[in-house]
Amino acid sequence: MINSSLVKAIKSAYQAGEEDENLDPIVAVDKNNHPLGRIKKGDSVIFYDIRGEREIELTRALTERNFKHFPVVPDLDLRFVTMIEYHPSLKAKVAFPSPGEIKNTLTEVVTKSGLKVLKIAESEKAVHVGFFMNGKNNKIFPGEERIIIDSPSGIPTYNLQPEMSAKEVAVSLSLKIKDPSYSLIIANFANVDVVGHTGDRQAVLKAVETVDFQLGKVIEACRQEGVTLIVTSDHGTVEEWFYEDGSINTGHTKNPVPFILADYANFGSKKWLLKERGELADVTPTIINLLNLNQPSEITGKTLLLNSQEEAHTQRRVVLLILDGWGLKEKGPGNLLYVARTPYFDKLWSEFPHCQLQASGEAVGMPAHTVGNSEAGHLHLGAGRRVFLDRVRIDKAIEDGLFFQNTAFLWAMEGAKKEKKSLHLLGIVSHYSSHGTIKHLYQLLRLAQQIGINKVFVHALIGRRGEKPESGAVYVNKVEQMCRELTVGQVVTVMGRFWALDREENWDRVEKAYRALVLGEGKKVPVKDF
Repeated sequence: MINSSLVKAIKSAYQAGEEDENLDPIVAVDKNNHPLGRIKKGDSVIFYDIRGEREIELTRALTERNFKHFPVVPDLDLRFVTMIEYHPSLKAKVAFPSPGEIKNTLTEVVTKSGLKVLKIAESEKAVHVGFFMNGKNNKIFPGEERIIIDSPSGIPTYNLQPEMSAKEVAVSLSLKIKDPSYSLIIANFANVDVVGHTGDRQAVLKAVETVDFQLGKVIEACRQEGVTLIVTSDHGTVEEWFYEDGSINTGHTKNPVPFILADYANFGSKKWLLKERGELADVTPTIINLLNLNQPSEITGKTLLLNSQEEAHTQRRVVLLILDGWGLKEKGPGNLLYVARTPYFDKLWSEFPHCQLQASGEAVGMPAHTVGNSEAGHLHLGAGRRVFLDRVRIDKAIEDGLFFQNTAFLWAMEGAKKEKKSLHLLGIVSHYSSHGTIKHLYQLLRLAQQIGINKVFVHALIGRRGEKPESGAVYVNKVEQMCRELTVGQVVTVMGRFWALDREENWDRVEKAYRALVLGEGKKVPVKDF
């Protein structure tokens, strides 16, 4: 590794106790201490992240006229491009628009049949049970209701409160289970996934045991009301606590997830036969089967049930409970779901029909052999079919050469060249993140080289969850090496994703990111200018 001024500054921040995700903005300056590569009026910006919901707030600050949440430079009038559509209201061109609406998701099918659907989650996972489970659609269907419970506020990381709002979710869920008007209730316990990313072992164990305890409350409510309970997950996390070298893995995994069918309805309790294996897309057709509904042709997943209902005229009520981040792996000290006390989950697993579901790689529309994530997981739980994710579509465009003919990219880059403005490439810097990949940044740099843009600036967001500690310096070094090889581009900003990628209107965080990008506020590090 060549220790540039920026890399040395990042390492100094590590020594001072900062971590990648929360790294305070570092800004490159010239010999006169003037910030380099700030976003200025008329410049071109390509925000190359691919997930979307955490990128909306910063995009709004950079593009929205009459932005009110904090002071901004008026009328930057940027040529702004987002890799995918973050939100239809944004003033931005979209490089890879959605290939089309995902029709007849689980929620849509159930509500169109005249049944009511309720979704309950804390705010950390509201977008997942809403936007993603509805096929990446912000629409709330007639007959769909949502209860969103605030996640704890005023704490820097959730390992300080690993219980999060699980109790409140369980209380709300247990209350609504008593309401016969809801035919399907979908709920999410966020703790295992969210706290698992912190790397705090004791907090993770507390999170797991909290979820299990609240699961017990939900089980009892379903038993008392004769409601069919399905327990599953969207991806694995803390069941694989170590990398092969023994370091802590705070990311997602490739492991399967559980599917348990606890049918407390008095006309079918514990009599179901299930397939041994399936995938997340099979959950929707299974629920449709249990509710005696017709499966539309768009849903290509297969029911997990091997036997039919005993009384076809009966109408079950179903609770789909998602234990976010709860994967399956062999017992051992590296499996924190095994180390923790989980009597309610263990009893459910031993007494009721269960199977394993694939929740990673091609089964959730991702490249082969890649880990799962909450977005792909919830999307497939609700879609009932495999949906090729944006990453796959973009990678295919690179392979076919269409990436370099993308009209949105050309509009931004050729506009910058013609107007003698700067091109800014903004996004996550990681080998693999649900928000994006360094490989896409490399291709944008190559395109900028082909077009011949003189001023290209990279604003790097670091802190992908699941990376080894202090990976940010490694990735920034790799980007700087690529810039040298291509003789185009310069890294001028580095900051933790905590500041730039917010989704709960923590505008103080977004303002800090904005002021670094536009005004050059942050730790100033002298570097060699163009």
